[in-house]
Amino acid sequence: MSAALDIVVLTGMSGSGKSIALNALEDAGYYCVDNLPPELLTQLLTLERQRASEDPSRTRLLAVAVDARSAKSLHHLLPVLDNLRTEGTVVRPLFLDASNEALLRRFSETRRPHPLSPQASQRGSTDGDTASMPLDDDSAQALLDTIERERELLEPLRERSAVIDTTLLRPAQLRTWVRHTVQALPSRLTLVFQSFAYKHGVPLDADFVFDSRMLPNPHYIKELKPLTGRDQPVIDYLREQPEAGELIAQIEAFLLRWLPALESDQRSYVTVAIGCTGGQHRSVYCVEQLVQRFTGRNVVLARHREQDGR
Repeated sequence: MSAALDIVVLTGMSGSGKSIALNALEDAGYYCVDNLPPELLTQLLTLERQRASEDPSRTRLLAVAVDARSAKSLHHLLPVLDNLRTEGTVVRPLFLDASNEALLRRFSETRRPHPLSPQASQRGSTDGDTASMPLDDDSAQALLDTIERERELLEPLRERSAVIDTTLLRPAQLRTWVRHTVQALPSRLTLVFQSFAYKHGVPLDADFVFDSRMLPNPHYIKELKPLTGRDQPVIDYLREQPEAGELIAQIEAFLLRWLPALESDQRSYVTVAIGCTGGQHRSVYCVEQLVQRFTGRNVVLARHREQDGR
């Protein structure tokens, strides 16, 4: 019997928070390797299996970050992951994403070149002070073009991974979401229910998006306004609204109809996003109700983008 390995393969857009995520994994007990060339992954796993065999009673946790810095060899990664799954190794691909606007702002604030930009190639890394490079209109457009090129390059990895949209996440929130994601059982489809505020944009990591803004809004009731969809007075109020129960039942029926097809397509994660105006009452309530309905059927995670960040 081979030694047990639990592997997180962390990928994502440059500037999306992979360093924060890798630190969170290290805190969770994972041995972390950053910027590993994909063609070296097999050799690393051979070494880790040897180390794990020294203590077969525990699973060795390994996290490997692979991104656009290894652009020329990224095509090696997916076949290696497929082989690992065939061997029975637990593999958890995790992809961090963010909007173009957020990435542009982050690179502008740090004044570091994108790893696919000519400046990075000339410097040999993304480290160092580049404050002498003003981000004028031409520089911003060149950076946006580079970001889009990176998206295209990483899209095959994104399609096979659990995705976390970091556009509006604080570092502590991202660390929590990463830990919860990798703790989910890998052998079953994981359903992620996420509430959000339309005024802040639709999450990039959503597979399905449902709108709860047509429901009666507790925001306009003085006693309920400061509360959230997890507070009992709001729960009681929305339970009394026939439209709320009907919407939740329809979302449940839709998912029950199509989740088997997604599982047969070897999907590991499905993110269902439910939005309302402020991401405080209606969407939070719907997410919590759906979590209750699907717990026991699937591995279920609840995320509240606006509320978790407070």
